[in-house]
Amino acid sequence: MAFVDRKNELSFLHRSWQEERSQLLVIYGKRRVGKTALVKEFSRDLPHIYFLADKAPDRDQLRQLSEKVGLYFQDEFLLSRGFGTWHDFFSYIKSKGKIVMIFDEFPYLIESNPAIPSLFQKGWDEDLSQSGVFLILLGSSMGMMETEVLGHKSPLFGRRTGQILVEPLSFTDAKDFFPAMSDDAFMHFYGTLGGTPAYLLQFDPVDDFRENVRRRILLPEAYLYREPDFILREELREPRNYFSILRAISMGKTRPAEIINETGFDKNMVGKYLSVLTDLKIIRREVPVTEWGFEKSKKGMYLLEDHFFRFWFNYVYPNRSFIEEGQSDYVLDRKIMPSLDRFISWSFEEVCRARVRKGLPQGIQCNRVGRWWSKEGEIDIVGLAEDENAAVFGEVKWSVNPVGTDVLDNLERKVRLVDWQKGERKEYFVLFSRSGFTKDLERLAGERENLLLWT
Repeated sequence: MAFVDRKNELSFLHRSWQEERSQLLVIYGKRRVGKTALVKEFSRDLPHIYFLADKAPDRDQLRQLSEKVGLYFQDEFLLSRGFGTWHDFFSYIKSKGKIVMIFDEFPYLIESNPAIPSLFQKGWDEDLSQSGVFLILLGSSMGMMETEVLGHKSPLFGRRTGQILVEPLSFTDAKDFFPAMSDDAFMHFYGTLGGTPAYLLQFDPVDDFRENVRRRILLPEAYLYREPDFILREELREPRNYFSILRAISMGKTRPAEIINETGFDKNMVGKYLSVLTDLKIIRREVPVTEWGFEKSKKGMYLLEDHFFRFWFNYVYPNRSFIEEGQSDYVLDRKIMPSLDRFISWSFEEVCRARVRKGLPQGIQCNRVGRWWSKEGEIDIVGLAEDENAAVFGEVKWSVNPVGTDVLDNLERKVRLVDWQKGERKEYFVLFSRSGFTKDLERLAGERENLLLWT
């Protein structure tokens, strides 16, 4: 399959390659998000050596690296003797001119030898920084990459010439995997799998949504069936406790007090687990977009950010006994399909908020976009363009029925409850609908410059 999107990232890498100086780039992101595919696409037609680290002892990693480098340069002496130390590797590679040197799963090197950041810092300072080498350090362990490589306490701090955080694909970019599919049909795929390329590649566009879920998630042998389990056990100690936290959130226990009551864990323990899961971008903390002081707000709630983790903890994890007994059709027909529209609507809201972040046709560019809620009501989308003293208010409907004027009336009622710059702000309204709009609402939108309708 052709490489999909990542145009900005590839452009940055190619611009960096054109520069005369040595480069030390750090590329990191969640597992399966496409980091390796990105660097392989970039280096495909360039001189490069790709080394995938593992959990072997440091000495064995050096031996494997020696073989990769020796084969590339056809160096029989290196193939037979190998590098004795990391200093030998840096000293050798500095004389080889402009070449892309890729270390994938760099955190595994650190696990096998905690001195690796210091060794690479010394190797960069003394050998590589003036050599023309294009050094790329890749990592999936978000916490370790941010502390041991990017953090200010890391020996490598200040050495990098650039960094890329590889994010999941947007709805629009992810759809390039399924160009012939309708937006409506693809929304079911995206709502289930999110923008993780490795997950999207598991689904077959020939099969409908139900069949893809049955064959590619709900079979015990399927790649996706145990995927969140594998990732959590790879990334975390005490994975069982994290499972309890994530299951509680998937059940709607979104506030710390509710999570504590559901799991029985103490406050400090829950706080630590929530922090770790947030760093891994599996969950996120959300507050009403009009709140000041994100960290101190008492209105914060935790949501599952990863689309597939959300699907898995809603439908797979609590039904494993049925699935293991071969009753996947029961799970589909009784557990998944009846509540699917409600589940997908959450992802549709995310897609619509992302669309508002790109700006409105009137030229309004919001610097903050999110949800708003209080005891009196909730608004799906609120965007604040603070420099222009303007606010965008939006409602999202994932329904088979066209949206009518009653939805707009209800939105305008709730907008009066939002205190931000009340009485002074310019207000814009945007309605998103899966199934279009009534003629009355379309006529009204034609008369009002501050009302947008988007399918």
